[in-house]
Amino acid sequence: MFVWYDDAVTSMVAAVGPTPTSMRIGYVYTPHEHRGRGYATSAVAELSRRVRAEGRPALYLYTDLANPVSNRIYARIGYEPVTDVCDYEFVESLTSE
Repeated sequence: MFVWYDDAVTSMVAAVGPTPTSMRIGYVYTPHEHRGRGYATSAVAELSRRVRAEGRPALYLYTDLANPVSNRIYARIGYEPVTDVCDYEFVESLTSE
């Protein structure tokens, strides 16, 4: 996990889920008062560069399609959309008969 500290914690990002050929970038967060200054963009780009330099050719980054800002940023630093993912939760029915 990388934490950017500039007189306060301004951003964080982590590399998780390692395999011999890949890694997942996640837990990207910037406190509201520090957003819009490029902290997370720089942190994700640098962590991605370091992971690739370790010899892992594949990087994965899940993002919320409803967030156009983060999607533009990730595209600008080289990430490309691959697929959409849907999560489903199956719960027991509580209806009585």
